[in-house]
Amino acid sequence: MKKTNSFAERIALALRTIQAMKQKRSRLFALLGTLTGVVILTTSLSMLNKNHVSGHPPKQQQPTVLPVNPDTLTYQEAMSDSQRNQHINLTEEQWRERLDDDEYRILREKGTELPFINEYNNFYEEGVYVCRACGNPLFHSDTKYNSRSGWPSFWEPAKETSVDEKPDNSFFMKRTETVCSRCGSHIGHVFDDGPQPTGLRYCMNSKALKFIPKKDADKKEDGQKQQDP
Repeated sequence: MKKTNSFAERIALALRTIQAMKQKRSRLFALLGTLTGVVILTTSLSMLNKNHVSGHPPKQQQPTVLPVNPDTLTYQEAMSDSQRNQHINLTEEQWRERLDDDEYRILREKGTELPFINEYNNFYEEGVYVCRACGNPLFHSDTKYNSRSGWPSFWEPAKETSVDEKPDNSFFMKRTETVCSRCGSHIGHVFDDGPQPTGLRYCMNSKALKFIPKKDADKKEDGQKQQDP
């Protein structure tokens, strides 16, 4: 075999070797890119197939559910609670537009109103108390009692799902906060010093509540009976 001893021949051989290595590297990168694309495609198809088989389609953004205006609610509407399965999630700016300053301070900033001089402390008409922020029925007058605490108190919510509870360690105290289960607004606290049969005292802020009287519903029913032949 003829030896390639000349400098020019050695340079040419080195250049051919480098060129061959570049071609191999390009083919390797192309192969890796193809494999990556196949993996991504396979994973996407697998996820789509899983959602289809399990009956759970990809999640879609749910439309915003607006609160009910408690000032327009009737007793029947409040008790039927047609929106019981809908959760309300407004921005704080939207809540500010719907609530006055005192309502916002209590409902959204977890404030507390003064005792004894609030609207519903010594109020005992028959009806239902709904969330002032969203109209969710919270308590019925049948469970309201005089706790002598200075705030309207109830021994049981209107329904088991009407309110949610959260731990509250503010002001160096351990308490249980009560919030509306539909809009998450602060309405008061619950304590274990209430009357039977529950032994609980739901101590509420009047500003967090809106009372819907039952007597209006009774008048409407009486009028309908008189019109019937």
